[in-house]
Amino acid sequence: MQPALREGFAYWASKGWPARIPARRDIEPSEIPSLLPFVILLDVATDPPDFHVRLMGTQVVYHQQRDDTGRRMSDIPHQRPPSLVWTCCRRAVETGQPVLGDIPYVGPHRDFVRVENVILPLSTDGAVVDKLLVILAYVRTLPERPLG
Repeated sequence: MQPALREGFAYWASKGWPARIPARRDIEPSEIPSLLPFVILLDVATDPPDFHVRLMGTQVVYHQQRDDTGRRMSDIPHQRPPSLVWTCCRRAVETGQPVLGDIPYVGPHRDFVRVENVILPLSTDGAVVDKLLVILAYVRTLPERPLG
C-alpha cells in the first residue's frame, strides 16, 4: 500500500472506526493538507444507486485531464457499472468497511501505470454510509536499469 493511502486510512480510522463509521464532519481538511490533492469526495445516492462527485483534488483532475465535480459516476463511461471502481464503491457502502483498490491508470501521462486507492466510508448517523472519501495514489513505471 502506498504511504499516502496508509496515512489516509490511519487518519480516517482515528476518527472513531471501528466503533463507528466516521462522519464527514469528523474530517478536517486542515489536518490532512498533503492528501487533499489526491482526494475524491462522493455523495452516495440510493434510489437509484449512484455516486455524485462532490469534490475532486487537483492531482486527480490533472491525471484525468478533466474535473468531474458535479457529475454522477453513472454518467462517466469508465466508472459506471459494472466497472471495478463502481464495484469497490458499492462494496464500501454495503459493508461500511474500507476497500483497497488497484486499477490500471488510464490517462495522458505515460509514465504512470496504475492507481492504488482506498475508499473510506463516511456516515452521518454512524451506521448508514452516505459519503465516500477516496484517496488515490498514482504509481509510476519503474525506471529502466542498464544491463550489466
